[in-house]
Amino acid sequence: MLPDFLDDLGHGIYAIDTGFQRPRFDAAYLVVENGHAAFIDTGTNHAAPRLLAALDALGLSRDAVDWVIPTHVHLDHAGGVGLLMEALPRARALVHPRGLRHLIDPKALWLSARAVYGEEEMQRSYGKLVPVPAERALASHDEQIIHLGGRPLRLIDSPGHAKHHHALWDERSRSWFTGDTFGLSYRDFDVDGRAWILPTSTPVQFDPAALKATVARLLAAEPVAMQVTHYGRIGGSVAEVRRLAALLLEQVDEMVALAESLRDAPHRHERLKAGLLAGYLARLHTHGHVDNAAAAEWLATDTELNAQGLEVWLDRPAA
Repeated sequence: MLPDFLDDLGHGIYAIDTGFQRPRFDAAYLVVENGHAAFIDTGTNHAAPRLLAALDALGLSRDAVDWVIPTHVHLDHAGGVGLLMEALPRARALVHPRGLRHLIDPKALWLSARAVYGEEEMQRSYGKLVPVPAERALASHDEQIIHLGGRPLRLIDSPGHAKHHHALWDERSRSWFTGDTFGLSYRDFDVDGRAWILPTSTPVQFDPAALKATVARLLAAEPVAMQVTHYGRIGGSVAEVRRLAALLLEQVDEMVALAESLRDAPHRHERLKAGLLAGYLARLHTHGHVDNAAAAEWLATDTELNAQGLEVWLDRPAA
């Protein structure tokens, strides 16, 4: 029997609940093929024991791990890469070229995240960042293919949420590991087995045009599922993935329209948060989730961060 933080998704793919913030909020993925393994996203430093325990539960040795691949270098996805790799003697980190230097020398990454979250939250949620040795770290490139025990995994540049973001295509499962480019979909909001989704504009590189282009590129592969970091496998058919994509893109347009309407408004940040939350709750009600108090609590952090990211986008100088 697998531990309760480890879910078998089929096709040699396992979702690991990293324990960040609340249950079923932040996933790392473990892909296993012919005795070889890769982690896709790692969560924070605090997740490393769970990721290693997942190997133990599956009867895999530490040196079975060939790759550690964060989708991008935001700390809920990559904060634990350095610490985890200390326990994985053969693993190499494969990182988007815009993010690679930040994992080799994480000082700037720490300072940037601290500016968003504050020192107390950084210490509580993330812990001290461990550098990845430069000789064990590689930059990815668009349309790169790596092989895991003979199983191809294809990486594409996937900006929109962040410029330092790549996504991975697994032909075996016909699914993408999307990080944050395909939004957030919490299992708390599932109704009759149907998922709900919302975009994430977490500071500081939200780019709605790039995000929409990335989603179109993901859909071109006709995926039957998306493996999202927040949280788990969603979809189940090409049609269901397309339904979720339409819902995601509609909300991107609504978020942009709301932000532009408040560009010069007084109390802009609070009004942005109020408008975002009202939109989420209205869509959740249509979806069939009617507990507004619980939804507002679960979405409080995302509402705050999305408002911050939209403000950064509004204030960015025109190209």
